[in-house]
Amino acid sequence: MQLTPLIAIHMSAALGALVLGPLAIWARKGATQRPRLHRAFGYGFATLMLAAAISSFFIRDYGLPNVQGFTPIHLLIPVTLLGLFNGFHALYRGDIARHRIGMVSLYLGACVTAGAFTLLPGRYLGNLVWGSGWGFCRWAACLASASGSTRRISRDPWRQTCNVYAKSWTRVFKTH
Repeated sequence: MQLTPLIAIHMSAALGALVLGPLAIWARKGATQRPRLHRAFGYGFATLMLAAAISSFFIRDYGLPNVQGFTPIHLLIPVTLLGLFNGFHALYRGDIARHRIGMVSLYLGACVTAGAFTLLPGRYLGNLVWGSGWGFCRWAACLASASGSTRRISRDPWRQTCNVYAKSWTRVFKTH
């Protein structure tokens, strides 16, 4: 599977919702409540979740077990749409507790859990993060070396250390 414009839209919307969700929750927590920020972040989160759900309907993957291109992760489309509807319906009815539980559950289920499943090996993002080229472990090793937690090798420690760690991680995590 390649990075098509549809996948880029879906990924951007999902990553945006992943960032805005905790901000919307944070704006209503604690002693200082920020209703304007909560409303702005909440509408942004809901809009991005709607965009992610609608765009995912058109993404098909015939490589995984599927039914006409729909994989098990596509079951999150109706769950997300129903969760958004229930969250706003509870808000309309004035049931703030149900709204809070519904939206936090939507965030944990549709963003965090689905995000974890997209990072599995064999999926597009999973291969980007863990697999070929600069996998996550190699990237983390370079980040650790740049922060000064490892021995510096030459005048350009970032490049030299990353090259050394990339070679050693390539031996550990073969991408053949």
